[in-house]
Amino acid sequence: MRSSLFLALALAVAGGGALIDTADAQTAREVRKQAEASMTLSGVIDIGREGQVEGFQLDHREKVDPGVAGFVDKAVQGWRFEPTLVDGKPVPARTAVRLRLIAGNMEGDSMQVRVADARFGKIGESSEPSTDDVTAAKTRAPVYPPQAVSIRGQGTVLLLVKVGRDGKVADVIAEQTNLTVVGPERAMNQLRDVLAKASVRNARDWTFNPPTTGEDKDRDFWTVRVPVNYSFDKQSERYGRWAAYIPGPRQQAPWKTGEETLVAGTDLLPEGGVYMVGRAPEGPRLLTPLG
Repeated sequence: MRSSLFLALALAVAGGGALIDTADAQTAREVRKQAEASMTLSGVIDIGREGQVEGFQLDHREKVDPGVAGFVDKAVQGWRFEPTLVDGKPVPARTAVRLRLIAGNMEGDSMQVRVADARFGKIGESSEPSTDDVTAAKTRAPVYPPQAVSIRGQGTVLLLVKVGRDGKVADVIAEQTNLTVVGPERAMNQLRDVLAKASVRNARDWTFNPPTTGEDKDRDFWTVRVPVNYSFDKQSERYGRWAAYIPGPRQQAPWKTGEETLVAGTDLLPEGGVYMVGRAPEGPRLLTPLG
């Protein structure tokens, strides 16, 4: 994908600023090469009796770059699902989809774009919290660390939280810290450490509401992902626009989460949510790669 995407990412990363005023510009340029950008889109898919995609309607297409929209159309049309059965017979089906695009590997005036994650669900699904899920009871946001404020450091910490049957936090780790500012690698590592420690320390006092219905309600504990955002600009991500960041390294939880491998797209969960880990995907089962 060509220049429009390249410029969007370049401007977004440049707009993030620098961690410190440094003469080491070469180091900062090397860090920028690690940059990725994400975009969340949604739509509706019509599935045929044999699991083939018979139609795809992208939400708010007018807000999406035509090149990006065309890329998504082609990817979705190539998908194939496990047929939906009613009384043992395959029937046409319709599903909502929320997908995440990732752009990276900047080279010249182009970069690679891929579909990193896709979630399927019922049309018009309720936004009310389900009693099948772990939900937040008291999850007060952490205070912005003074060390990060002094250097205008910004980013998102993705927490993995082990929730006990009493709703209290049994354990918590910073799974990944993504930054939206650019600077020398050493300064960025220090900022990641500051944001991660502040998030973990704060999360130990959180409480949650365990599920009271569903197949997961009798577990000994539950694992949830919670994104914690540190930003001086609280404007939410606009639909159809790229959001740039520098991804940090990931670590796995010391307890068993129910995930065999790290799930694509989990580092890009929307702020303000609590997301259960280790649950089987809902909606129709996709048989082909995301593309």
